[in-house]
Amino acid sequence: MAKSPCPISLTQFQEKAEPLKVVINGQEMLADVKAFSTGSFGWNINAKTTITVDGKALSVQIGMNMTIVGSKEAER
Repeated sequence: MAKSPCPISLTQFQEKAEPLKVVINGQEMLADVKAFSTGSFGWNINAKTTITVDGKALSVQIGMNMTIVGSKEAER
């Protein structure tokens, strides 16, 4: 299956993209605009939160990348 071309350059993305609001278990967090070491770009979030299961508070670590499809090959 062919990749979709990325319609934005890295420069445009870095100048115009804004952090994204992400809600996990009702808690709002911001995913930062990021150029990854792989050459791709998108958004990234690293955070910690607490989730309750069966009345017990569990500390969890969140690591999430949202990578724009085709961004690795996008115009620089």
